[in-house]
Amino acid sequence: MSDEPAVHEGEVEAALVAEWPGLRLAYVEFAAEPGATPPALRDRLRLLSDRFRGPQAIAMRRQPIPHAYRVFFRHIGLDPDEERVPVEALALERMKKGGFKSRNALDDAITIAVMETSVPVWALDGEAVSGPLRLRAAAEGEPLGRGDVTLDLPGGRLVVADDAGALAVLFRQVAPGVGVTPRTRELVLFSVAVPGVPPIHVEEALWTVWDILS
Repeated sequence: MSDEPAVHEGEVEAALVAEWPGLRLAYVEFAAEPGATPPALRDRLRLLSDRFRGPQAIAMRRQPIPHAYRVFFRHIGLDPDEERVPVEALALERMKKGGFKSRNALDDAITIAVMETSVPVWALDGEAVSGPLRLRAAAEGEPLGRGDVTLDLPGGRLVVADDAGALAVLFRQVAPGVGVTPRTRELVLFSVAVPGVPPIHVEEALWTVWDILS
């Protein structure tokens, strides 16, 4: 589609590229107003729930993309059987709750994108982002967050950052003060591809969220 937002390549710290060739940060920026889930999106989420059942969940970890994230999790010290890769976490939630539960338009769009591509997507308030995104290791004691609420990071923790500092811990939480709120009018969606994940899947995940919200 000609109106698709450009996918920007975030800088990945040279030491990380050397250790994990193919590690990639990608992001898109566009205007959007978060809000309640419209009926058509709710129906789409319900159809996704109906299509995705126990056998698919069991087979998921053997599929190439989820497996690539599981391998990378172990490389960075995360146990994927305890701290699930994003697509597996959503699949487990669907199994426990009997379906993908609707939350809001943005979260529902991300759920659909992740389940259709197996690639994780996170959202930031565009007004809180200063400059291009990059993937790097945190400095010891570096603050995570903006404003009055921040967290101190351990040195070496992998983070997504902008010119002003850390925005999110990789595969974990988005920092306080930079997440999407009802006042958000500009979105920044980002995704991280690990070695073994084809670039086209990353673009598809980001564009799927944009297409649903637009």
